[in-house]
Amino acid sequence: MASDLPVLAGGAAAATAGAAALIGVAVRRRSAGPFLASGHALTRSPDTDPLPGVLRRGLGGMTVAVRPGPHGELFIGPGLPQPGRTLRRLVLTPLFTRAWARGGRLSRDQRSPFRLAVEFAGPYQEPATLLRAFRMLDRQLRDHLELLSGCVDGRMQAGAVTVTVTGIVDVRELLAEQRRRYAFVEATFDDVGSASTPVTLAPLVSEAWGRRFGWDGREAIPAEERHLLHGLVREAHAEGRTVRMSGLPAGPARIRRAVWSELAAARVDVIADTDHAGLVKFLRQLPAPRPAVVVRAEPRTRRPPSPRPVKIATNQAVEVNGR
Repeated sequence: MASDLPVLAGGAAAATAGAAALIGVAVRRRSAGPFLASGHALTRSPDTDPLPGVLRRGLGGMTVAVRPGPHGELFIGPGLPQPGRTLRRLVLTPLFTRAWARGGRLSRDQRSPFRLAVEFAGPYQEPATLLRAFRMLDRQLRDHLELLSGCVDGRMQAGAVTVTVTGIVDVRELLAEQRRRYAFVEATFDDVGSASTPVTLAPLVSEAWGRRFGWDGREAIPAEERHLLHGLVREAHAEGRTVRMSGLPAGPARIRRAVWSELAAARVDVIADTDHAGLVKFLRQLPAPRPAVVVRAEPRTRRPPSPRPVKIATNQAVEVNGR
């Protein structure tokens, strides 16, 4: 199967004393099962603290929608920004604190990066506002460079977490200009074979099911659609890209499992759904895939960055989404 980053060997390393001091509540939460690299959690709009459930179930990634708000923060959840509901406080800090405390991994059996998709959501805003919001994210990610997957001078490096940016802001040109890149964009199947969207910029192909397929899982999948699905996945894999499918048909468990089964048979690397519990149950019944990515077991530095105080916004109006 394809991977979004090349193999990196890593030596075992114990958590440092500085990391241990940062453990906190989020680190003490243990996964209920193995790390499921092919499972991706789509969070529902009311979810304002989705990370604990995702880590507890062992899902290998999540999409979180954010809105830019005051004080240089990105806020999670619908409506006006609420104090404390920031990407930094609810996702980035607990996620990277957990990785530091485990010597560079989110769980003992993690063998591929956790895929964090940050989706800029909400109503249309001016391009300048959206780019300013992306720069907020970029600054916050740079507090955790030692644990992030990146691309330096065209060479990919695997870390505990791979961040992709999607949604209503297009930052392809901005990221393409960076010699040191610690976030990526998401490609579509239209980008496969395009020199303007190389794997080092968009290692993940992500599409909603309904964009190309009409099958809803109630009857057998049409042969034409199955052939198309397998062909698209093969082409993406041939370029070394990972494939994630989302926006899947909803319905009873029987329908969801039928769709998931077709995706697994086509070797889709990552299945994204809002039915986290059902997806976990399904994936645990599949043969464990052999990962082509090995997460560095030791961060690039032995000392975690000093935590910065988080500014909590007050009630002011304000707003980023494989295996």
